[in-house]
Amino acid sequence: MAQLLPQLDAARFELRMNAPTLQISPGTYLIPDVAVVPNRGLTDETGLENYEDPLLFVAEIWSPSTGIYDVDTKFPEYRRRGDCEIWRIHPRDRTVIAWTLQPDGSYTETTHRSGIATVGTLPGVRIDMDRLFE
Repeated sequence: MAQLLPQLDAARFELRMNAPTLQISPGTYLIPDVAVVPNRGLTDETGLENYEDPLLFVAEIWSPSTGIYDVDTKFPEYRRRGDCEIWRIHPRDRTVIAWTLQPDGSYTETTHRSGIATVGTLPGVRIDMDRLFE
């Protein structure tokens, strides 16, 4: 997600990779592969950076060892949390499936294979799919 970092407003957001914990219930957390978090570090009593509130962007990168867990467990929990934009990046298939939260609480699903994809929850952020899969 090297394309994402230089496009973020550093005064407002930070990019995290395998770092923040996202609370899904008391004592239960998920760690996304990539997340954009508010530029205000939150740590809980364990010293972990923990977010109970929905994030603007989370992404998982498919791998053979975690792909089923991500689909069956993580993505439904991200939607239940109300995370605003959720991406599943599949390098082998060269696809990105993006779920974007709508005002009524539902999600729209968009599949990207090439060209430029915008991150709707991060104004001005655009990801070149061809560069992403190089």
